[in-house]
Amino acid sequence: MASRRRRRTGSARELFVRRIALDLDGGPMPAGHPFDLPAIAHLGERELTAPVTVFVGENGIGKSTLLEAIAVVVGFNPEGGGRNLRFTTRASHSALCERLRVTKGTVRPRDGFFLRAESFFNVATKIEATDADPDNAGAGSILSAYGGRSLHEQSHGESFFALFLHRFVGRGLYLLDEPEAALSPQRQLALLARMHELVQDGSQFVLATHAPILMAYPGADVWQFGPDSIERVAAQDTEHWRVLRGFLGDPERVLRELLRGP
Repeated sequence: MASRRRRRTGSARELFVRRIALDLDGGPMPAGHPFDLPAIAHLGERELTAPVTVFVGENGIGKSTLLEAIAVVVGFNPEGGGRNLRFTTRASHSALCERLRVTKGTVRPRDGFFLRAESFFNVATKIEATDADPDNAGAGSILSAYGGRSLHEQSHGESFFALFLHRFVGRGLYLLDEPEAALSPQRQLALLARMHELVQDGSQFVLATHAPILMAYPGADVWQFGPDSIERVAAQDTEHWRVLRGFLGDPERVLRELLRGP
C-alpha cells in the first residue's frame, strides 16, 4: 500500500521565522516613534519556538507595529495581502523594518499572507481591480483563490473567513493583525480549527490579538507586552483573559461598579 505523505507538525526546526531582533550594529536606535513603544524598546532578541506565536497587550503598546515590521522584512506588502500583491493606498508603515532583523528557517514557505484587519478593504479592492484588468486575462481569476465570490459582496466576517478557508493553502507563513475584528465568537472558534489544520500541514502563524479565544490555541507561545517588559505567559494569565473572566463570572457586579456615579 502506498505510504501517505507525512504531515508536517510545525516543530521549531521547521519554523519559517525563527528569531527577531533589533539591529544594533547600525548604531543607537533612533529616538521617538516607533522605537519608544514598549513592544519595541524591550524587544532585544527573541526566539520564536512554536508554530503559533501570539502578541498580546494594551492598545498602543506596539504589537501591530512589530507585526507590520516583520511582514515587511519577510517580503509582504505593508498594507497586507500575499507576497505578489503590491499596492500603496497610503505609505504609513514605520521605520522599524529598517532596524529589525528576522532570522528565517531552512525551509521556505509555500504560501503566505499578511492580514491587517484595518486595511483588508483596500486589499479586497486591489484584488478585484487586478482580477478585472484585461492585461491579466491570461493569468486566471485571482478571486478564484478566495472562493470565487467578490470579497466586497460578502460581510466583513464572511470575507475574512473566505480568506482563511480558500486562500490559505498550507505550509505557509501567516501574519494576522487582529483577525478577530470581524469574527463572532463562533467564527473565532472556527478560525482556531482552521489554524490547527494549517499548522498540521506545516504552517506558522504570528498574530496580534485581543481575543482570549485565539490566545487559547493549544501550545501557542503567548508574548504579553507590558509597559516595562515582554513576558511569555499562559493565555489564562493575560490581562485580557482576567478581565473577560471577571466580567462573565459576575457581570452585574462589574457593571454596577463600572457605571456607578461619583
